[in-house]
Amino acid sequence: MNISDLTDRFGLLAVGLVAFVAILLALYGLAELASRRDRSRAVAAVFLAPAVVFLLVGLVYPAVRTFVMSFFSGDGTEFVGLENYSWAVTNPDALQVLVNTAMWIIIVPLLSTAVGLVYAVLIDGRRGERTYKALVFLPMGISFVGASIIWKFVYQYTGSGDQIGLLNQLLVWIGAQPVNWLNESPWNNFLLMVVLIWIEVGFATVVLSAALKGVPTEIVEAARIDGASPSEIFWNVTVPSIRSAIVVVAVTVFIATLKLFDIVRAMTGGHHGTDVLAHNMWDQAFRLGNDGRGATMAVLLFALVIPVVIYQVRNMRRQELEAR
Repeated sequence: MNISDLTDRFGLLAVGLVAFVAILLALYGLAELASRRDRSRAVAAVFLAPAVVFLLVGLVYPAVRTFVMSFFSGDGTEFVGLENYSWAVTNPDALQVLVNTAMWIIIVPLLSTAVGLVYAVLIDGRRGERTYKALVFLPMGISFVGASIIWKFVYQYTGSGDQIGLLNQLLVWIGAQPVNWLNESPWNNFLLMVVLIWIEVGFATVVLSAALKGVPTEIVEAARIDGASPSEIFWNVTVPSIRSAIVVVAVTVFIATLKLFDIVRAMTGGHHGTDVLAHNMWDQAFRLGNDGRGATMAVLLFALVIPVVIYQVRNMRRQELEAR
């Protein structure tokens, strides 16, 4: 890169910064003018306009374009109707992707929430509670790719003899044969799920632990006086009291699971029956160059997210009404 190229780039950067500042000043000027005339709606419109424009350009337009592309061929030149969707529900490989995704969105949120809840209950009020929370929360600070590399070493297979992978070395120590875990379908899917569960349990523990501390002690003491056992108190008092927190954790992990890409890409590349929707969407569009099928997978992914989002919005509105 020569000096003239650097000069041109810095010039463009300077022009962009000046334009950005000018737009901000113009917006503030319009808002000030509207406020002097006591037009609250005009002020709101001035400040909301940029956000609406970015929303339309960055979200609405790509979503509509992706939906339209799902009805065209791989190169986007020929209208094929529902052919891509027919492929998604009839092709064996595509069906395997849908089955894998279904397993992920059922097992991972369920186990992450359950393990996080059990752990939160066990450490609640104990000495060293903060330390226990910090330990279980540490994986949240690791990227999905970093966690995948760590666990890939755990599952590593090197043929015979001493093993690099911890899991296979344990098998060797007990006299068993090592296993190429990431190639063994369908068990490799569950081994990949362990990585995401390991990461998300920390989030579930912290949120649910905070919710547990909000459970009224009067209700718990009343249940004990009535002769309720610890398990009855847990299921009939504690769980109903923190139901909203459990739903939030489960929905958050569900959405994170649907968007899963990094773990599959880093550990198996989607091979050996481990592909999921988000990874296959990228695979079809960018590696195989089939934009139609890639867009179809994106639409199916979007269709799975929408019901959960609607449920969560209704749940939040119901909680607001109950709080009033």
